[in-house]
Amino acid sequence: MQSTYDFDYIVIGSGFGGSVSAHRLTEKGYAVAVMEMGRRWKAEDFPKTNWDTRRWMWRPGLKMFGFYNMRMFRHVMVVSGNAVGGGSITYANALLTPADKVWDEGSWAGLADWKQIMPQHYATAEKMLGVTESKIMGEADLRLRKMAELHGVADTFHPPRVGTFFAADGEESGKTYPDPYFGGEGPDRGTCVGCGGCMMGCQHNAKNTLDKNYLYLAEKRGAKVFAETRVVDVRPLNGKPDGSDGYEIHTECSTSGLDKRRQVFRSRGVIFAASSLGTMELLFKLRDKGSLPRISEDLGKRVRTNAESLIGIRFPAGDKSMSPGLAGGASFHLDERTHIGVVRYPEGSDAIGLMMTVLSGGRAGWNRILVWLLTLLLHPLNALRVHNPIGFARQTMLLLVMQTADAHLDMRMKRRWYWPFGKQLATEGGPIPTFIPEANAFAEKSAKALGGIATTMLTEILFNIPTTAHCMGGCAMADSPERGVMDVKNRVFGYQNMLICDGSMLSANLGVNPSLTITALTEYAMSHIPIKSADWSRPQESSHITNRSME
Repeated sequence: MQSTYDFDYIVIGSGFGGSVSAHRLTEKGYAVAVMEMGRRWKAEDFPKTNWDTRRWMWRPGLKMFGFYNMRMFRHVMVVSGNAVGGGSITYANALLTPADKVWDEGSWAGLADWKQIMPQHYATAEKMLGVTESKIMGEADLRLRKMAELHGVADTFHPPRVGTFFAADGEESGKTYPDPYFGGEGPDRGTCVGCGGCMMGCQHNAKNTLDKNYLYLAEKRGAKVFAETRVVDVRPLNGKPDGSDGYEIHTECSTSGLDKRRQVFRSRGVIFAASSLGTMELLFKLRDKGSLPRISEDLGKRVRTNAESLIGIRFPAGDKSMSPGLAGGASFHLDERTHIGVVRYPEGSDAIGLMMTVLSGGRAGWNRILVWLLTLLLHPLNALRVHNPIGFARQTMLLLVMQTADAHLDMRMKRRWYWPFGKQLATEGGPIPTFIPEANAFAEKSAKALGGIATTMLTEILFNIPTTAHCMGGCAMADSPERGVMDVKNRVFGYQNMLICDGSMLSANLGVNPSLTITALTEYAMSHIPIKSADWSRPQESSHITNRSME
């Protein structure tokens, strides 16, 4: 019998779910380790622009060790963060609460009185993340307000709610102050200068990333963060199939070549918080190889994307810059189900411009491609302006359109024709809508009124697939393993002391950025874990951390 452990809980991933879990568990007296595949970043290490792809993109096989990951599937292209602090390092910094109706939809409907339970956890999440209304309104925000007025919905316009430290009224921006959030327990902070660089990593120490709040406090209380570490196996100990005796977690280095630096840890409990894609992919592999065979067959079902579309308006080169402000800017509701927010990059970060083209109409498929080609031929000067990436960030208002429409797809592990050596995560089902007529009409009308050119993603035109930064679901919360992967308290069906706390638990389209909801739901999940008691087996210092082979 194995009765000693290296940690009480091992958390896989350090994003919004993982960092909250680590903090709350250490508060309750548990010994915690966090396994994070990405690197740890400091302000001085961030790339100056996204042309520095080696430090921006995450492609370790190509020696690119950045914090921004892009994965293309048949039905959707997913972008996500990959770093100590997860997506908080590169997200646009918008923290929004969804409409109450989302709790009446999807597999979590009726499992709890969510509308009574969740407000307290949202309040805690907002306090920890320092959510406030932005004090900086850039030119793109002001133009978005004009657009809302033009479409008769100005009453729904609101400044961005963000996790950012701003200078007090009358104070100069860019100065450093002692911890303003946790009574001196947190790190010193700088104030926002409105450079628009949130998605490139905040170089001014003003963005409230998780390594400055939840994860920072967890480490201060003893949590150990293993950066550049990929989890490759999780097995129940002592032949107990439900994990009642704990788990053996196998890891390897995510950034090395041949030297995998394999390690094995033992833990009483495990929390999967590796993002929706990361957690689904890992659980599929663990179920298929027999390590966790009890994982529900519902795994990978009903994956949602907030029914997103990324469009934009590009203005003339001599116009005012669209970069100043917060990356996640002001927003409004075009109608009951459609939310539009402005997004921006800092000046010089023009690489995304390579993926944009002129917006065109037409039905999805060949019809739209032909209409697009005709548009390029009839308006060659517009085409040249839009396809020139230089100046893209300065000249472009990116518009992130999100809907609460319940479009979803499924995911599974599949052997691809171009990679016969093993199975890969793949999407299944009908296509997710990429053409949102009301959003495109909005962009075209606004561009005409304000003197710009409406744009869209090339992948939407050529491949009929949307781009999303908000992949959600796949490990649904439900009342049984036939309908989901975990119960109402985030506990994985069939296993003890195993939870899922990341975007994969979201069981309905939120219609807004999911970061705040992931944080609040993880606070809810952690509230059900009791303070560590005397009969919980005490871990021994590094007693079973080994460099054993994975054989």
